[in-house]
Amino acid sequence: MSFLPKDELEPPRKPQGDSGKGDKGDKKGPSTNRIIVWIVVGGVGVYMVASGLIGVLTK
Repeated sequence: MSFLPKDELEPPRKPQGDSGKGDKGDKKGPSTNRIIVWIVVGGVGVYMVASGLIGVLTK
Protein backbone atom coordinates (compact mmCIF):
# COMPACT_ATOMS: atom_id res chain seq x y z
CA MET A 1 0.00 0.00 0.00
CA SER A 2 1.35 3.36 -0.97
CA PHE A 3 0.41 6.82 0.26
CA LEU A 4 1.92 8.64 -2.71
CA PRO A 5 0.04 9.38 -5.92
CA LYS A 6 1.01 7.21 -8.87
CA ASP A 7 2.66 10.12 -10.71
CA GLU A 8 5.08 10.61 -7.78
CA LEU A 9 5.98 6.93 -7.60
CA GLU A 10 7.12 6.72 -11.21
CA PRO A 11 9.55 9.41 -12.44
CA PRO A 12 8.66 11.00 -15.79
CA ARG A 13 10.26 9.35 -18.77
CA LYS A 14 12.69 11.35 -20.85
CA PRO A 15 12.47 11.44 -24.65
CA GLN A 16 15.04 9.30 -26.44
CA GLY A 17 17.09 12.27 -27.70
CA ASP A 18 17.23 14.04 -24.33
CA SER A 19 20.61 13.86 -22.61
CA GLY A 20 19.21 15.07 -19.28
CA LYS A 21 21.59 18.02 -18.98
CA GLY A 22 20.58 21.62 -18.47
CA ASP A 23 16.90 22.59 -18.59
CA LYS A 24 16.42 23.40 -14.91
CA GLY A 25 13.17 25.19 -15.69
CA ASP A 26 11.09 22.02 -15.30
CA LYS A 27 11.88 21.59 -11.57
CA LYS A 28 9.27 22.70 -9.07
CA GLY A 29 10.19 24.32 -5.79
CA PRO A 30 9.02 23.06 -2.39
CA SER A 31 5.30 23.35 -1.69
CA THR A 32 3.89 25.91 0.72
CA ASN A 33 2.96 23.20 3.22
CA ARG A 34 6.50 21.84 3.23
CA ILE A 35 7.93 25.32 3.86
CA ILE A 36 5.51 25.79 6.78
CA VAL A 37 6.59 22.46 8.27
CA TRP A 38 10.26 23.47 7.94
CA ILE A 39 9.58 26.77 9.72
CA VAL A 40 7.65 25.09 12.56
CA VAL A 41 10.26 22.36 13.07
CA GLY A 42 13.07 24.93 12.89
CA GLY A 43 11.29 27.06 15.49
CA VAL A 44 10.95 24.10 17.83
CA GLY A 45 14.64 23.30 17.34
CA VAL A 46 15.69 26.88 18.06
CA TYR A 47 13.50 26.88 21.18
CA MET A 48 15.05 23.64 22.46
CA VAL A 49 18.62 24.81 21.82
CA ALA A 50 17.96 28.22 23.39
CA SER A 51 16.27 26.74 26.47
CA GLY A 52 19.15 24.30 26.87
CA LEU A 53 21.73 27.06 26.64
CA ILE A 54 19.81 29.22 29.11
CA GLY A 55 19.57 26.26 31.48
CA VAL A 56 23.29 25.58 31.27
CA LEU A 57 24.27 29.23 31.67
CA THR A 58 21.98 29.96 34.64
CA LYS A 59 22.90 26.87 36.62
